[in-house]
Amino acid sequence: MSAIAKITSKGQVTLPRMIREHLAAKVIEFDLRDGEVTIRSVKSAAGSLSAYSKKHAPLKGVRGEVWKEVANAKAKNTPA
Repeated sequence: MSAIAKITSKGQVTLPRMIREHLAAKVIEFDLRDGEVTIRSVKSAAGSLSAYSKKHAPLKGVRGEVWKEVANAKAKNTPA
């Protein structure tokens, strides 16, 4: 499956319908390796955010910290 999309001056891209339908997610992850970008759907982000908020703080205001934690876990290839 292949598709072409334009990047706007603000760095935004509209994902073609067939790609959005294939991903079937509201949150996606970008991975850059060896000059190629891979896009994957993230299906467990809500669970990660909920678990974090119960342990550390109310969800409001900590989303950025949670995403950093998830990204670090992903980079280390460990479960978040």
